[in-house]
Amino acid sequence: MEKQFPHNFLFGAATAAYQVEGATREDGRLPSIWDVFAHSPGKTFGGQTGDQACDQYHRFHDDVRLLKEFGFRSYRFSVSWSRIFPEGKGRINEKGMDYYRRLVDELLRNDIIPLVTLYHWDLPQALEGIGGWLNRDTMSYFANYAQKVVREFRGEATRFITVNEPSVAAYEGYLTGHHAPGHTDFRETITVAHHLMAGHAYASNAIRSVSQATEIGIALNLSPIYPSTKDQHEAARTYDLVSNQFFLDAACSGKYPQEVLDLYGTFFDLTFMQQADFQMMRSQTLDFLGVNYYFPTVVQKGEHPLLSDVLPPQGLLTDMGWAIAPNGLQDLLVRIHRDYPQVPIYITENGAAFPDKVIGDHVDDPRRIDYLKGHLETCLDVLSQGIDVKGYYVWSLLDNFEWAHGYSKRFGIVYVDFESMRRIPKASAYWLRDWIVAHTAREA
Repeated sequence: MEKQFPHNFLFGAATAAYQVEGATREDGRLPSIWDVFAHSPGKTFGGQTGDQACDQYHRFHDDVRLLKEFGFRSYRFSVSWSRIFPEGKGRINEKGMDYYRRLVDELLRNDIIPLVTLYHWDLPQALEGIGGWLNRDTMSYFANYAQKVVREFRGEATRFITVNEPSVAAYEGYLTGHHAPGHTDFRETITVAHHLMAGHAYASNAIRSVSQATEIGIALNLSPIYPSTKDQHEAARTYDLVSNQFFLDAACSGKYPQEVLDLYGTFFDLTFMQQADFQMMRSQTLDFLGVNYYFPTVVQKGEHPLLSDVLPPQGLLTDMGWAIAPNGLQDLLVRIHRDYPQVPIYITENGAAFPDKVIGDHVDDPRRIDYLKGHLETCLDVLSQGIDVKGYYVWSLLDNFEWAHGYSKRFGIVYVDFESMRRIPKASAYWLRDWIVAHTAREA
C-alpha cells in the first residue's frame, strides 16, 4: 500500500511580516531594524525595500482565499513587533493589533488554523537604539510583547512560534553583516544568540502565565553538516555543535552543549549568560519544534578558530545556489528524533527559489514541483519510521521581499507581479493541492 499522511497531518504555507505586508508607515507602525537596513545604501539588491512588499496588509482577504483554494489547513505568518508596539514597549497600538485580529478572523472563517510567529527578525528600531538584542532588557520587552499579543488573540490563535531562526538572526545580523542590523563581531553574535534563546524561554514563561492552552514552539534553521573528506570529521563536528547543537539543546533541553561553552569560553567572557537565564531555560517545556530545512552543508577545517570553511555546493542547485538534497532532511529528522524523542516536529519552512516567468496567464515551475515532491516523500518516509512529524509548511505562499536579495529571488507557489500586485498561482500550487489530497488518509 502506498504511504500516506495521517488525516490530521497539518499542511500549510508560510510568510513573514516584513516580507509580505508592506504598509510600513500606516496605522501607527514605526520602523524596524529591517526598514532602516533596507533603506541603507548597498545593503539590498538594487536598494529594494519592504515598503510595499506584497501589500498583504491591504490584500489579506485575497491571500486567505488562495490558501483555501489550495486546500491548506494552516497559515504561518508573523506579527510585526513595531506594528503592535511602535516603540518596542509601552501601550499596544490598537490599529496594528486590529489588523492581525482581522487576519485571524478571516483564517478561522475559512477553517484555516493560524500559526503565529512572534519574532521574524524585525526588531523595533527604537529598541535597537538602546542596544537591541545586545541589551539584556530586550528579552524582557520581548516577553511582555509576546504575552500581550497572545492575550489579545483571546484564544482564537493558540499555536505560537516565539523566534524564527535565531541562528540566522545572530550570524547574518551580527557576524557577516548581511542582515539587519549589519554588525560584524563574533562576540556580539554569541551574545545575541544567547539572548534570543533565553528570550524564547522568558517569552514562553510569560505566555503560559496568561494561557495554559497555548502551544509554544520555536523555529530553528537546521542543516545537516557533512565532512568534505574522511579526515574532516572533527571540522564537521565543531561546525555542527556551533550551528545546530547549540540551538537544539537550548530549545529542547534548556541548556547549551558544554563543549560549545568551553570553546567559546577560551575566547570570550561569557558572564552575559546569567544563571537566571539558565534557570528559565530549564523550566520551559517545548510543545513543538519547528524545523526550517533548505539544504545540507559540507565543510572542512579553515582559518577561523570557531567556524569551519563551507564548501561550494555540488549537483542540482536552486536559484539561491543551494543544493537540492531531500536526504538531508531525512538525516536531520532522524537525528532530532533520536536526540529529543519527546518533542513533536513541524516542518515550518521548506521550499526553493527559481527564476519563474509568466507565460500568458501561467507560471510553469517544474523544478519547484520536483523539489517539493522529493521533500514531501522524505516526510512520508520518516513518518513510516515512527518519527513524530505533525505538519509541513511550504515556503512560501507568495513571492516576496527576500531580505538582502530584495525581489530578485522567487520562493512563492504564487507569482506576484510587484507592479500591479496581481497574484498568479504557479503550477506548483495546483500540483501541491492535488498531491496532498492523493497522499492523505481519509478520516475514519
